[in-house]
Amino acid sequence: MIAEDNALLREGLVLLLSTAGIEVVAAVDNADDFLTAVAADRPDAVVVDVRLPPTFTDDGLRAAVSARKLHPGLPVLVLSSWVEDSYAAELLGDGMGGVGYLLKERVGKVDRFLDSLRRVAAGGTAMDPEVISQLLVRRKADDPMAALTAREREVLALMAEGHNNATIAERLVVSEGAVHKHIRSIFAKLGLSAEDVGHRRVLAVLAYLNA
Repeated sequence: MIAEDNALLREGLVLLLSTAGIEVVAAVDNADDFLTAVAADRPDAVVVDVRLPPTFTDDGLRAAVSARKLHPGLPVLVLSSWVEDSYAAELLGDGMGGVGYLLKERVGKVDRFLDSLRRVAAGGTAMDPEVISQLLVRRKADDPMAALTAREREVLALMAEGHNNATIAERLVVSEGAVHKHIRSIFAKLGLSAEDVGHRRVLAVLAYLNA
């Protein structure tokens, strides 16, 4: 299900997903119609623009949160033209996963967009690298984040995007063992449980970054 007020992008998404073999059960242009459609026929995943009518502020985001309350665990992939500070706490608050946040410019990278959507639909997390970068930059100077090395920040960013250790190792051209050590160090410095693995570790890190 798609909620996007820009007609060109909305129809483009419908065509893109249909071509990829993904059925689009509804494509609407406002938050109210989106919630009505979700209630009528719960989809396997939804793609929602943060800013929808009538106020064009955070109507889409609030509708996505409401939809998650109506259907706990409903996979939501949020699209936005820029980074919104408020989204993470709202969407990650239930800790159930199935959440993604991409800048609209990423939709043009079809393979990555489809991979993100499928990851979210499967209950995973897909975060835009720019979102992670800005969250890191906005932390206070005396924050524990400042203790992370440059390499640990790279690992953290890839973790937050939802990648597993093997993919992180491939991206950074290091061994999986090295990635594991970096992750343990990151969790220690941020005061997060070392037992958090897989999707739970992503949620923990993102929740911390957005605290």
